[in-house]
Amino acid sequence: MQIVVIGVAGGTGSGKTTVAHRVLERVGADHIAYIPHDAYYKDLSDQPQEVSAGVNFDHPDSLESSLLVEHLHQLRQGQPVEVPIYDFTTHSRTSRTRRVAPAPIVLVEGILIFVEPQLRDQLDVKIFIDTDADLRFIRRLRRDIMERGRSFDSVIAQYLKTVRPMHLEFVEPSKRYADVIIPEGGFNEVAIEMVAARIRGLLEEG
Repeated sequence: MQIVVIGVAGGTGSGKTTVAHRVLERVGADHIAYIPHDAYYKDLSDQPQEVSAGVNFDHPDSLESSLLVEHLHQLRQGQPVEVPIYDFTTHSRTSRTRRVAPAPIVLVEGILIFVEPQLRDQLDVKIFIDTDADLRFIRRLRRDIMERGRSFDSVIAQYLKTVRPMHLEFVEPSKRYADVIIPEGGFNEVAIEMVAARIRGLLEEG
């Protein structure tokens, strides 16, 4: 099977996941293997709470990108992979995994996927979602409070301490590696349809 790996990157709250899901809807999930980089956060279950709470989750070192690279190699070889399932409330990997079977298109999504050279080299097509910082912050605030049980003050403190600095140091500079830049994320219907059409074309060629 000829496999094409597509990477979707961008800052936190930029709309990466929305774009990925809308592409899945338009192309068909049976043609695409979807892998979020967030699933590969390192397991901190053996660390004291005060240690895990102080980890910089917006730094590349917080993720086991080498395992994702290994999984992409396996998918290219036609082998299924077991993607970790991460619990963000306890900062640990659960005992369960999600089996992802090989597919003609592999869609990888995450804020830091263009940063690590070994991971970046695995991406045949690189898409960067470029969204204004104020919109990204509002979305991050809403998500962390509603979905991850965080307090208002803790989200703001983390944003100022690590999220914003790491975005400026790692995420924003990685935009230069993108083949395609999509402004406004999931609201850009024209760009999403263009990406979906290109993927459908790749499937037809394959």
